[in-house]
Amino acid sequence: MSITIQNLNKQFGNFTALNNINLEVNSGELLALLGPSGCGKTSLLRIIGGLDVQNSGKILFHGTDVEQRDARERNVGFVFQHYALFRHMTVFENVAFGLRVKPKKERHTETEIKRRVHELLQLVQLDWLADRYPAQLSGGQRQRIALARALAVEPQILLLDEPFGALDTKVRKELRRWLRRLHDELHITSVFVTHDQEEALEVADRIVVMNKGNIEQVGSPDDVYANPTSPFVYQFIGNVNLFHSRTHALWTQQPGDAVAYVRPHDIDISLIPQQSSLPAVVKQVRAIGSVVRLEAAIGQDGEVVEIELSRERFNITPVAVNDEIFIWPRQIKVFEA
Repeated sequence: MSITIQNLNKQFGNFTALNNINLEVNSGELLALLGPSGCGKTSLLRIIGGLDVQNSGKILFHGTDVEQRDARERNVGFVFQHYALFRHMTVFENVAFGLRVKPKKERHTETEIKRRVHELLQLVQLDWLADRYPAQLSGGQRQRIALARALAVEPQILLLDEPFGALDTKVRKELRRWLRRLHDELHITSVFVTHDQEEALEVADRIVVMNKGNIEQVGSPDDVYANPTSPFVYQFIGNVNLFHSRTHALWTQQPGDAVAYVRPHDIDISLIPQQSSLPAVVKQVRAIGSVVRLEAAIGQDGEVVEIELSRERFNITPVAVNDEIFIWPRQIKVFEA
């Protein structure tokens, strides 16, 4: 089921939440809406699902305008950050709920409901918890049950709003890998909202980067990370160093006011001067797992530069605090100031 968004606008009083949004979500795609709080990503998700109404513009499901359809009529499954499971119901009954409240003419038999629920619980690898209550589950288990409940009604589109935001880092990483595998199995058109860049890069087929109600960039995770089209995208996705004209002119030969953006892992170091290198003084060395992060000061004003090296690369050129080094970028992107 494809989703087409045309010239979509949404205002809350004087605040513009969405400004002329145009977007195509391909059938069977897992699309991430990524951006900071207040950028409009949740508003867009809620309008797609029929929970909110746009001021103007169209939402088309597989070419059909769905403006007159409410949330129930759109055949959409929802998964929210805070599970929204019924505490007084068992896991089984939570998953079965959507099937039981269908209109009578669409409702399955009890035998079919039981078969469907057990099938879904096996899919999310929690069939052994069917008789438990939500309070007896971990956060990760509750979120998987919430996803099973959303899938029970066989939605054509799945919408997820910060689905792992309430979980700790380890569980969040496990669940997003699990969600990616599940999506590869089911191929339901899915749109999920997140402010976590790493989550979007790891899980999504494509990423929509949003800022202040606008779409800044749409592309594959690799493309958005490696080829940002605006300073906002460069700074929002991954760490970055900013060099102003007086500093980066040696590397870019670009006259006038401009700002150069360089990822920490795209900076190389040496203990002796190299062509087009800048001198710097090491201020901090931190070994973090498989990488070593350096902070170095350049120029008279001591502008701080972050450098990220692999352990192997650091071992070739081991440095300590107060050492003088020479730095240069392997890759650099310049935007007009």
